[in-house]
Amino acid sequence: MSRADFPEPVRNLVAELKRLPGVGPRSAERMAVWLLQNKKADPIKLSEAIVHAHETIIPCPICGFFATREICDICADEKRDETLLCVVEQATDVLPLERAGVFKGKYHCLGGKLSPLDRVSPEDLNIPQLLKRVDSKDGNMEIILALGADVEGEATSNYLADMLRGKSAKVTRIAQGLPAGGGLEHADELTLIRALQGRRDF
Repeated sequence: MSRADFPEPVRNLVAELKRLPGVGPRSAERMAVWLLQNKKADPIKLSEAIVHAHETIIPCPICGFFATREICDICADEKRDETLLCVVEQATDVLPLERAGVFKGKYHCLGGKLSPLDRVSPEDLNIPQLLKRVDSKDGNMEIILALGADVEGEATSNYLADMLRGKSAKVTRIAQGLPAGGGLEHADELTLIRALQGRRDF
């Protein structure tokens, strides 16, 4: 006796949903069943939104952030400080900084970080465009490295600092330390080191 399973169209839908990051087999099944059975679901609208986004969203040719035209809204904003350039790993890293509302400069998305194990080398990152942007300003510019505190992020920051050395720009690194509401007992050694190094007047 054969075991019952979803019909082929449902299995195909589950297989596609499983390809999404962070979605396992069970979650994919729940999503598929919800899309097919829930009255609030609108799979046609969802598929149209996906296709529309896929067809219209491009990486900004200047900074790498999401754009729907020639350049993104951030690069087009003339009120932003041209002398401040925050370097991040991915385009999605721009959003937390923007939501915090503390940074008024512009961004540069590398498209990843150096990782020999994953075969990501400097040639795979958006570094030439960064150097070109720095050279075009001819001084009076601060490059803020806002990369992760993991091994790959540190390696990428050190590589960029070496590449930018000798350029007429100041290179800084965001302070890293204890998260808000966190205690010392939960902090690892590197976090404590960064917290002490990033201390300021109080």
